[in-house]
Amino acid sequence: MREQLHTTPLIRPARELRRDRRLREQAAKAMQDADLAARRADARARLEEGRAEARSLDLLPRTGDPGPTALRQYRQLRIAQHQDTSANLQGGYPFLAEGGLGANGIFIGQDLYSGSAFTYDPWELYARGIISAPNIVVAGIVGSGKSSLAKSLYTRSIAYGRRVYVPGDPKGEHTEVARLVGGRAIVLGHGERARLNPLDAGYRPASLSDAEWMGQVTARRRALLGALAETMLARPLSPVEHTAIDAALRAAVAESSVPILPQVVDRILDPGPAADERLKEDGRMVGHGLQRLVRGDLAGLFDGPSTEVFDPNLPMISLDLSRVSENASLMSVLMTCSSAWMEAALLDPDGGRRLIVYDEAWRLLSYPALLRRMDSHWRLARALGISNMLLFHKVSDLHTVGDAGSALRALAESLLANAETRVIYRQEADQLETTGRMLGLTGTERSLLPGLGIGQALWKIKERSFLVQAQLHPDELRAFQTDTRFLGGHGRE
Repeated sequence: MREQLHTTPLIRPARELRRDRRLREQAAKAMQDADLAARRADARARLEEGRAEARSLDLLPRTGDPGPTALRQYRQLRIAQHQDTSANLQGGYPFLAEGGLGANGIFIGQDLYSGSAFTYDPWELYARGIISAPNIVVAGIVGSGKSSLAKSLYTRSIAYGRRVYVPGDPKGEHTEVARLVGGRAIVLGHGERARLNPLDAGYRPASLSDAEWMGQVTARRRALLGALAETMLARPLSPVEHTAIDAALRAAVAESSVPILPQVVDRILDPGPAADERLKEDGRMVGHGLQRLVRGDLAGLFDGPSTEVFDPNLPMISLDLSRVSENASLMSVLMTCSSAWMEAALLDPDGGRRLIVYDEAWRLLSYPALLRRMDSHWRLARALGISNMLLFHKVSDLHTVGDAGSALRALAESLLANAETRVIYRQEADQLETTGRMLGLTGTERSLLPGLGIGQALWKIKERSFLVQAQLHPDELRAFQTDTRFLGGHGRE
């Protein structure tokens, strides 16, 4: 027995282990094959059962019901996918068109490619994420229809609860329109009854505390006086001149809670016996420059209390500057003062959605103080709930602002960068290169511009393009006509 225990191996040979492993693998594979065969048989049985059930039903014929519904199949049509280049596909599908911006918006006219109605609303497009900058630029030669577009856009938007502000109307085109929609047009100029005090506190937003409100009023008055002084002197102010203006403004406010320009000018030229004599010398040039507004050729418009009250609840307010359009100095001062007079309402974040129209931009862009103010409004458009509309004849008008590479030129060109809606009416052939480069137009888009008719415009909304024919109601056409005087008071038929 002991010898038997010693001769029995404790470990099985390797050959026996490999044999067992093969047996186990074969058994596992047989089980897998059997399971797969069972599942296939079950699936085949279900398929046959479904086919048998389908054969037993009374289905429609292959061509569908007879009559108007013929050739309609009861099964979903499936077409194999096909990929090709756009150059080849345009031959097979030549009638594709842009899907449009949707029906929510203000009716403008007809999309000439798709034939559908074209609607536009900057606030609606911003809410849908189509644009991120709600400002608009409109360019077109005289008689192309850009003014009619602007008027139709803002008058129709009033029905949607928008308000319209025109800070300066050099030709008086918007005066009659403002009256027709129940708004107000303030006519400024020598011999007119209206007078504005640019140092008025202005409209006060309900959300501001007393300290915040007074801080805004002081900052706005200081900025306005500095802008007026720069305009009159045609140069930037020095730090000591800003100090002289601040001291004079504080003294004027101490005398009257609502100061007027003559008070400030008097304090600049004569700070008083308690003031440093050097302060009088520092502000001498500024005082003499501003004196033109109160005792010189520009007197009578801004040298007393306001005769007009800004009512932000009106559907439209326009400042008519047509009486002084021939005087460049007075025009710049009027625009600076009038925009400051409106600014409190423009910058009210609770003022609702407002459309600000800057007509004849080639006049406005030549004034640095106005350009800086416009740039600020355009950058804050989303926060303030406003949409700015800038109208000019040709895009190259921006090249007349300052020298190439100057800060003023950069400010003017930034207006385009902060406007993702560009409406381009007919342009002359010599303007195509500049217009295409500054607005990012394709070669096809450039080629369209010289042949556009009256009221036809290329709408470039971010990266999407539309060719639109504006449409006006006969009453709108009569109200918006800008060539009545030229045509003898009758306008176009």
